[in-house]
Amino acid sequence: MRLTSSQDREILRLAVPAFFALVSEPLMLLADSAIVGHLGTPQLAALGIAGTILQTLVGICVFLAYGTTSAVARRIGAGDHKGALAQGIDGLWLALLLGVVLAALGLLLAPSAIGAFNPSPDVADHAVTYLRISCLGIPSMLLLLAATGVLRGLQDTKTPMIVAITANLLNIVLNLVLVYGLDLDIAGSALGTALAQTAAGVALVVVVVRGARRDGAKLRPDFPGIRASAHSGVPLIVRTLTLRVAIILATFVATSLGTTSVAAHQVAFTLWSFLALALDAIAIAAQALTGRSLGAGDVEGTRAITRRMMWWGLWSGLVGGLALWGLHTIYVPWFTEDPAVRHSLSAVLLVAALWQPVNGVVFVLDGVLIGAGDGPYLAVAGVIALVLYVPLALSVIWFDGGVVALWWAFGGFMLLRLLTLVTRERRDAWLVTGAVR
Repeated sequence: MRLTSSQDREILRLAVPAFFALVSEPLMLLADSAIVGHLGTPQLAALGIAGTILQTLVGICVFLAYGTTSAVARRIGAGDHKGALAQGIDGLWLALLLGVVLAALGLLLAPSAIGAFNPSPDVADHAVTYLRISCLGIPSMLLLLAATGVLRGLQDTKTPMIVAITANLLNIVLNLVLVYGLDLDIAGSALGTALAQTAAGVALVVVVVRGARRDGAKLRPDFPGIRASAHSGVPLIVRTLTLRVAIILATFVATSLGTTSVAAHQVAFTLWSFLALALDAIAIAAQALTGRSLGAGDVEGTRAITRRMMWWGLWSGLVGGLALWGLHTIYVPWFTEDPAVRHSLSAVLLVAALWQPVNGVVFVLDGVLIGAGDGPYLAVAGVIALVLYVPLALSVIWFDGGVVALWWAFGGFMLLRLLTLVTRERRDAWLVTGAVR
């Protein structure tokens, strides 16, 4: 696909830095998986279970980034720069409050949460250790989300990119030193990742606070603003929960199939997350550009950029799928030495690769509707897709289909999401203009 318009240049200006920022999280997980995988299969399986729970706790708050991007971008489009930063500060305070609550809950409920997956005793012990240490970093993780959302709304994806790359390099160094140098086993991996994410969160908060001071936006808590941010985030929480429940269900099914299956599933899902968030770079551009365009009242421009980004998503997904399968013989040995896990993983990766073009369009349309502030529809669409997906996933257990069948079922969930999102995009109800939806 050639660059033929200013739309492509604008998409690339935001999407390329967003790509490097977005992949920082899955790269951290990939590093963790590679380092922990060589400790043993029980540790790798534990990372899969604990990582799923941690990502769920943090993932339900992704509205702190997505909702803030939309709200800030709308005000930027309407010419209200000071109001945009004030909205961003409200998001930071909300992130801090939620982070403290979720960290406390995670520490308290870690054994029960791990036990719900019914892992073997040795896997459970490692998983509880990893989860409890990781929970200490949740407040910083949420502040990182909110601050990233503010900067994206300001049409700045370069600063989060720089911070993300630095944090990722720091994560690798800390993991190697703590796991192997200090012989802390899986606890060292959890601690290293939490410290790296905390450093990234602090760095971006400093950038946002400096910008707010420069424009004269208030820094103290504005409780009406915080409540408004929380209220607008509820539909996005529901939307995110449907995705997280689908992922948790997949991990539950994989766990019921045995340690080999859940280990293979963990690595495959980590790779899937890497590609999905890489595709989401275009969705980040969609959020920022859609919010700004609708804030400026440009409906026709919003339509045009949406269609262009859908093509970008489709082709990016195709390229990602080809890379996922074409290079699997090179990277699979990085994650495990177990022949059985390698065999299962190779089969799963072929299925995951086939679904990547669907994923590309899904993530782009998700970003467009988030940028438009169309959270209520995304919540309803997510529930519909989840309800239809549950029997597909459980049928893998009922019919002893194996981990490959599980990934076909998960691909069906993404296809259901695609159908609901395309249906919405073809209509006009989401095209609401103005500084505030």
